Amino acid sequence: MNTATDKPDEKTLRSDLVAHLLAQQSEAEMAQALNSLLTPAEYTEISKRLQIFRLLRAGVPHRQIAETLGVGIATVSRGSRALHQSS
Repeated sequence: MNTATDKPDEKTLRSDLVAHLLAQQSEAEMAQALNSLLTPAEYTEISKRLQIFRLLRAGVPHRQIAETLGVGIATVSRGSRALHQSS
């Protein structure tokens, strides 16, 4: 039986996050929501992940992406796998 004090499962946590983000009505509200949820380092890392996706879709080689964004080649490879899994 779930009560308010039970630890929510990962699916519930993700669903709550998605619902919270979808409830934002404007770009300014979304920026505020993200600022309140993420540390500056997390914001930067997520932004870099999005750039990795964009550059991969544009056909930029993994090593060039790593150098351009200042990330490791493993980070780019992980992003590539994530991108292909979501396709």
